[in-house]
Amino acid sequence: MSGTANGLRDDDLPAMFRSSDGASLAGQRRYLQGTKWRLVLAVAAALCGVLNQRPALIALVLIFVATVCVEIWLLTERPEQAWYDGRALAESAKTLAWRYAVAGAPFSAELSQGEAAHRFNERLKELLREAPATSLAPVGLVAVTDAMNVLRARSFADRKNAYLRDRIEDQQRWYATKASWNVARARRWRLLLVAIEGLGLAAAVLRLTGILTFDLAGVLGAVLGAGAAWFAVRQYETLGRAYTFAATELSIIHGRLSQADEGCWAQEVADAEEAISREHTMWRASRGAG
Repeated sequence: MSGTANGLRDDDLPAMFRSSDGASLAGQRRYLQGTKWRLVLAVAAALCGVLNQRPALIALVLIFVATVCVEIWLLTERPEQAWYDGRALAESAKTLAWRYAVAGAPFSAELSQGEAAHRFNERLKELLREAPATSLAPVGLVAVTDAMNVLRARSFADRKNAYLRDRIEDQQRWYATKASWNVARARRWRLLLVAIEGLGLAAAVLRLTGILTFDLAGVLGAVLGAGAAWFAVRQYETLGRAYTFAATELSIIHGRLSQADEGCWAQEVADAEEAISREHTMWRASRGAG
């Protein structure tokens, strides 16, 4: 079955969405793995450096070689660009698909299916022309899917209910869940970093008094630096605030859409999709993506 009476699943969206979504997820996975290895190697280098023994010094050389290799790979492959560019293209394709399927502007119900499909395909072509090569992975060629046409052909009430439930409410739940998850992670990481700082202070005092001869404080300093760098990469606090704001804004949009009649529906959908796109634009900006 290609779709549901309720709305659109990810499999019901154009192939461009699945292609760019796959490229984004792969880029994110590679980037985070590369970053993890870089930070782990930094801690390992600090540990080998304080041991000051021949095997440890040999290991230190190998660690720096590995670190250089990871850095070169990150610089040449730039997996974060595939992550950001792919996500931008995926969200753009998704918003166009929902606009088309529920007769939102610029694909209002006054247009025939053929004319609306032609306009939709032209919009997808524009996205493809502007999309960086890193934003796509090979996938099928279908533009307008059967599920999109089925939903578009349904009554206004059915389209409205499907959009409210399977687009707005689903997106709101996603933002709310992600907000709670990021806030919780931020709190845990803050506590962990404070604990490492406390251990580093204790180790430094013990080293100063001569009780501890091993430079544990130096190792803990490297661990603290790696932890802080990972915390900055994941941006738990920033995302927690942004997702909370987005969930709140979508609740307001839901109320407005619930009151919309068929005469203003197309524009209300367009405004709702603009709000969703704006949240993604803010996410990209927080990641330093253009």
